Amino acid sequence: MSAPRARFTLVPLALSGALLVSACAGVGGGAGNDDSGGDAGGGGALSGTPSGSLKIMGFGGEDEVGQSRVKAFTSAYPEVKVAQNKGEFDAQQFLTAVSSGNPPDLVYMDRNLIGTYAAKEVVQPLTDCVEGQDIDTGQYRPAAMRSVTYDDVVYGIPEFYIVQTNLIDAKSLKAAGVDPKAIQTQDWDALDRTATQLFEKSGTKIGRVGYDPKLPDSFPLWALINGAELVKEDGSPNLNDPKAVEALAYATSLVEKQGGWTSFKAFRDSFDIFGDSNPLTKGTITAFPMENWYVNVLRDSIPAGLQLTATPITDREGETVSTLGGSTWAIPKGAKNPTAACAWMKTMTSTETWLKAAEARMAKVKEDKSFFTGLFTANTAADEQIREKYLTAAPDAGFDTAINAFYDTLDKATALNPSPAGAEIDAAWKSAVARTLGGQDAKASLDQAQKEATTAFEKARRG
Repeated sequence: MSAPRARFTLVPLALSGALLVSACAGVGGGAGNDDSGGDAGGGGALSGTPSGSLKIMGFGGEDEVGQSRVKAFTSAYPEVKVAQNKGEFDAQQFLTAVSSGNPPDLVYMDRNLIGTYAAKEVVQPLTDCVEGQDIDTGQYRPAAMRSVTYDDVVYGIPEFYIVQTNLIDAKSLKAAGVDPKAIQTQDWDALDRTATQLFEKSGTKIGRVGYDPKLPDSFPLWALINGAELVKEDGSPNLNDPKAVEALAYATSLVEKQGGWTSFKAFRDSFDIFGDSNPLTKGTITAFPMENWYVNVLRDSIPAGLQLTATPITDREGETVSTLGGSTWAIPKGAKNPTAACAWMKTMTSTETWLKAAEARMAKVKEDKSFFTGLFTANTAADEQIREKYLTAAPDAGFDTAINAFYDTLDKATALNPSPAGAEIDAAWKSAVARTLGGQDAKASLDQAQKEATTAFEKARRG
């Protein structure tokens, strides 16, 4: 999995396959269009061998994992001419393209957008795609399929599986005489004490953050830790749940006790997390919840002195939890070549293709004289086979701990429920966190967010 080159603030959930493909209505459009391609061989509206042009938006895929899978598709379907817009997904650009009648054939986006775009009918149901190309939705992790399902209809094919655990600078912990087990999220009073103990400041200048709660992005994680469901099963917002309010107040207090938001943010934003000056290597942040792709970045910092370890993120009862992220493939309304788009989705996310990607990653690992840190897809069988075939003991025990912690989290992660107002709910809670970090009471912030999100949800349900 490739990671975006960014500063410290980062981007960052069970239905059976049989149930998911039983929904009504399939991918429309494209039939009879000059670019639609495909050999009408029966078995569904989108069955057969694709041909013609395939225009893709939002997918870079420039690393070895992406390129090996693109090659798998172009080798299998040489009659398809693939055109990629390699920039990241741009919502405004996408919606403008759809509304103007000139959409891409395929779009690559965050899974949390599916509910919103499905409700707006700017992405199409995949029933005909799944049936026509014989896609086994049972191969994907149920939580990932849940994220791309709206009103019991599948609208996306999931790719990658992003979970979190606590990554820790073991060197700083050892110097401070703190056991790694103290980096935990079950006992909030104890974590408060640990963070305060590890925090360092000289005058007004922060020297080290003890524990970064990763606000604002990780508010859903803290709500989950405290047992709150920010989006109900029916897609309605639940942002001012008392447990969510408590979680935001607590996570904000960790920031306030470590210099306050203005200083804390400035300190954190000064880091380039991709180089040897990343905070875990330099000892400037002792621990934080972080995504699984980051371990692959950190391995290059071992020569610079990084000593890594990890602990699971748990709820208040001690059970492992994590939020869940990842991308999805979807077919926009008005796509001219849905047959090729569907074949692409199937090929890119199949077990066979993921194994080719893992082989390419291993070749890069050998070239770099490094070690494999795992490949986390939304395909259960692929993950298991890749782990069995390629994952061996890392030369650093701390990395083994971190890698295993991520694998142990995969089946315990959950995403926010799909909602027709998913984008608006997301914007509402982010604004609430910003207000709270700026000094507003957590309850007042989330009450306002709930009102805004409810208005958006009710409007979306009315159509």
